[in-house]
Amino acid sequence: QVQLVESGGGLVQPGGSLRLSCAASGRIFSISSMGWYRQAPGKQRELVAPITSGAGTYYADSVTGRFTIYRGDAKNTVYLQMTSLKPEDTAVYYCNGLKYGKNYWGEGTLVTVSS
Repeated sequence: QVQLVESGGGLVQPGGSLRLSCAASGRIFSISSMGWYRQAPGKQRELVAPITSGAGTYYADSVTGRFTIYRGDAKNTVYLQMTSLKPEDTAVYYCNGLKYGKNYWGEGTLVTVSS
């Protein structure tokens, strides 16, 4: 089993920044990728940014140039640096881990962008 715990959400004004953290524990060997999804009220969960075990990254068009995903030194932690936040970035952000084709999820952390 893999456990994922997110932190770092909160209320921020438009144009502000936040950094989300995701710590993986348990049987974390052979996790092929970790990443972030988000779900806004009334919308489906969408992929924001994954990072592979080889440090390959991908960004949704809506966050390209504003968000950066990277791993911590311990490799079991993934961060999402969010800048130039917009009200439409408001959502619950979920950490995801993929291992042998199975998805693991954290409980989510709420990001609210509002003045």
